[in-house]
Order: sequence, then structure tokens, then C-alpha cells
Amino acid sequence: MSEGLARYALYYAPRAEEPLAVAAAQWLGRNPESGETRKVAPVPGLAWDRLVELTADPRLYGFHGTLKPPIALVDGATERDFLDAVGKIAAGQHAIEVPALALAEISDFIALVPEGRHAELQDLADRCVVEFDEFRRPADEAELAKRRAAGLSSRQEDLLLRWGYPYVLEQWRFHLTLTGRVGDARERDTLMTELRRRFGAFVERPLSVRDLCVFRQPGPGRPFTVLARFRLGGGRRLTTQVWTAA
Repeated sequence: MSEGLARYALYYAPRAEEPLAVAAAQWLGRNPESGETRKVAPVPGLAWDRLVELTADPRLYGFHGTLKPPIALVDGATERDFLDAVGKIAAGQHAIEVPALALAEISDFIALVPEGRHAELQDLADRCVVEFDEFRRPADEAELAKRRAAGLSSRQEDLLLRWGYPYVLEQWRFHLTLTGRVGDARERDTLMTELRRRFGAFVERPLSVRDLCVFRQPGPGRPFTVLARFRLGGGRRLTTQVWTAA
């Protein structure tokens, strides 16, 4: 059972000083690197309480693009073991340049996504899913039921049973989540208008994926924060410190 255990995820996340990270922290009301929180700024035409609700999930997980979904560590594996393994993978992986981002709706939520599939990002995500599976504690029945509640295809069910998550490998799509699920068309239009204003400077612009980040959730319902940041091509950044791995 993984209930009550810390969870670890492999994400891309912009560095805290980068304009995209600053804009995301202002939008979501939390900086996952520092843990600093702020009041979510209001959006015209949308009740503030509703805005807080619509941004609750991305605020909890921290602004990121998933490469390996959250896992609890298997018995016998330590946090240090996991970090050491991530550092080795990052050292052998060069930085990735995404030619352009777009603002899009995916399964009723809104996110920044690459314009089209990106083979290098796909390869990196596939490596993270497969090569770190040895650290993954198998999903318990409650976790499996939670994933199945959304309705899965037969292929997604197979992926869930094999890798602990249904949206990996060819079912994966890189996205930087900005909202939770938005079911109301008027709310969606209002949010898209505001997000175009706030994130328009990043649309149709390149994204440099320079780091492989380990996010940690200390317990259920607790926010994810950056535990370690590994520079692709070598080196590691821990919170505000940058140093080169041996």
C-alpha cells in the first residue's frame, strides 16, 4: 500500500527566475521551487472562489510538464538512490529545444503544449517511465480504481497495469497544465481570454527544456515542491544552489 507515503515525480519545470515560471506562479498562486504562496489574482467575469477551485489541481502539483507520473518508492529504495539514478540519466541527456508552444484545451483542461508531437521529448518521457520503473511501488487497488474512474481504453488499461499510469508511452502528450477540468463553455472562454493575455508572450515561441526535475509530495493532499533539479548534460541544482555532479 502507498497510502501515506511520500511520492516522487519526474517533471520539466522552468527555473524559478525564468519569465514562464514567474507568470505561472502568479497565475496559480504558488511557486513550487520556493513553496511561496500568494493570493490568486482575480479574473474578470469569473467568481474568485471558482477561479481558486479551477486552479486547485495545478497549484497542488506545481507548474510542470510530466515526464514520469508520481510514484511512491518501492521497499528497499531510498530517496538518495532515486536522486542518484536521476542524476545519471540527466547527465547523458542533452537539452531539448521545443520550436513553439500553443495554448490548447486537452480533455477539458487548458495547458501550454508543443505545436505538434516532439520526438526528443517523447523519447525522454519514455526513458523516464521505463528506466525508473524499478523504483515504483506497485499501485494498490484504490489507485487503480481512481484511474479507471475516468474511463480507459483497453490500451490505457494495459499501460495502467504495467506502468502504474494509463497516459504514458504513445498515450502521453507533453503539457504544462494551467487549469483543472472546465466543463462550462462560458467559463472556458473567459479563462482562455485571460490565459492568452497572461501567457501570450510564450505562445508561438520556443521552449528550452534544460532540466530534469524531481518533485516531491510529502504526503496525501500536500503540495508538490522541487526536491532536486538536474541540468541536462550534467550537473545538479538543489533549490537555489547549483553545483556540478562528480
